Amino acid sequence: MSRKQMVRPGGRSARVQASVHTAVRELLAEVGRDGLTVPLVAQRAGVTPSTVYRRWGDLQELLSDVAVERLRPDAEPADHGDLRSDLTAWAEQFLDEMASPSGRAYIRDALLGDPDGSNAGQCSTYAAEQVDVVLARAADRGEPAPEVETVMDRVVAPMMYRILFRPAGLDAGYARRLVGELLAG
Repeated sequence: MSRKQMVRPGGRSARVQASVHTAVRELLAEVGRDGLTVPLVAQRAGVTPSTVYRRWGDLQELLSDVAVERLRPDAEPADHGDLRSDLTAWAEQFLDEMASPSGRAYIRDALLGDPDGSNAGQCSTYAAEQVDVVLARAADRGEPAPEVETVMDRVVAPMMYRILFRPAGLDAGYARRLVGELLAG
């Protein structure tokens, strides 16, 4: 069981996590990645460096934990009235957010401090949950809809590959094309 899984929700642990996460985000904006240290984060958060090391292990694991939290969607996908519109709008927004410089930095951090793959799995779960909402709405309207894993394989996976390895030329048209090809069968 990883350190993150052993943490109980609420209480002091949740307050420590929130203050440390806030400190990391503020310090990244102020001093950048190269100036960020565990003692600096601990001082800003009002905890001891040993608290940070005990909870996260090292700076990279802490950055990874913060990144996963930042990659969590803030809201359900918008309802535009039909599957094609909903899925296209979601894919365009996903691509825009993940392909942005901050999105790519969060993806990199989430993966670098993730020796067991749990952070990558959590990020994938966030996307799958969002896709599931879109597909459930379509099913409720009586529209035929693909399976969540099919959307993950044919829309999300190619976008993530391009974001990580071939980011040049990525735009909303790419997301629309992937959704169009998926729904065309």
